[in-house]
Amino acid sequence: MTLAEATAHADALAHAGDERALARLRSEWDDEIEAAARDADYRVRSQAYRAIAQFRFRQKIELLRRGLEDESPAARGSALIALEALSRRHPGDVNSFRPLLHELAARDPNVAVRRLAVICLKNGTPQPATIQLLEGIAESDDAEAELRKTARVVHSALKKKAIAR
Repeated sequence: MTLAEATAHADALAHAGDERALARLRSEWDDEIEAAARDADYRVRSQAYRAIAQFRFRQKIELLRRGLEDESPAARGSALIALEALSRRHPGDVNSFRPLLHELAARDPNVAVRRLAVICLKNGTPQPATIQLLEGIAESDDAEAELRKTARVVHSALKKKAIAR
């Protein structure tokens, strides 16, 4: 079985709610995911970061930091997608990566990576610095239209969260 096949199987087990089988599969693929995240090929690294989310591998959340700092936009994007998926139920995940997410949202050279970082921020707690950053991106004439739109939507959602607290 390849990592891609194991990842698809893990996702199916998670959706079926078979935690025991998923845990068994995690233990079987633990080392392979670690190795793939360190592979020289960015495509393999990208697949490893996506696998972390599909395996619901919360023990590997710190490995995503490596992905967020990867030289490849594809690997950074995959790590952001994984972080967004894992943080839906755990806002603390976004909070622990917040400075790096701010940096990616504001300055990454790849606009898709910037948008993904902004999307991740919606799952965190509404921090004033994040709300201010998103407002700045949304109002920036230099930012791409889709990025501005995404920043506006996430900004609004976080402001509503802040008011509800």
